[in-house]
Amino acid sequence: MCTENLANFDKKQWRLTDVVTGDESWFYHRQIGKKQTNKSWVAAGEKPRTVVRQGRFEPKTMFSIFFRTTGVAHISYLQSGRTIDHKTYTNDCLKPLVHTLNEQKPLSGTKNMEFHHDNARPHVHTSVSAYLESQGFIIMDHPPYSPDLALSDFWLFNYIKKRLSNHKSAESLNNEITAIVNSIPVKEFQKTFEKRKERMRCCIKYKGDYFEHLIK
Repeated sequence: MCTENLANFDKKQWRLTDVVTGDESWFYHRQIGKKQTNKSWVAAGEKPRTVVRQGRFEPKTMFSIFFRTTGVAHISYLQSGRTIDHKTYTNDCLKPLVHTLNEQKPLSGTKNMEFHHDNARPHVHTSVSAYLESQGFIIMDHPPYSPDLALSDFWLFNYIKKRLSNHKSAESLNNEITAIVNSIPVKEFQKTFEKRKERMRCCIKYKGDYFEHLIK
């Protein structure tokens, strides 16, 4: 999978500027210290300080975020009580995304754009693939169990979560997430897409196994 995808980029048959990618993630309304900030030195015999962790029932909202080398193309979130399935994914995420891309590219729209997402069940449903293909997308293959290749996982979601403050509502959380992603320089998006090509080479080298710990 990676071999063919990478060859398309190396041969200039695909362009990074034509790739759109995205995923879903839970975002907590209340932020706590991250693992790095929770580290502390203790004297021999002393107990380490208490580390606060997210509770099972902490308020949280699922967000879907899609982006390109030019920046974020679409952000949406699920109202409380709703779950992500192939119908929700198509109607609430993909259709608004296509609308935005058609506005950004009025001449060609989504025709021959490369679309990348992971192998989550809603993503690989036949109706989802059929919709994407009907809009002219070329669906990029994603190796099984390879979060190291998902730009959302290895970059964007962590970037956002490290910068969030506390919120009482999903709408307020959405406003801050939108502000954070809109403040990211375009060159950072471009650099991250270039890094994905390096990760594809690592995926090939290590035969699809996890390689995040091997990247310097």
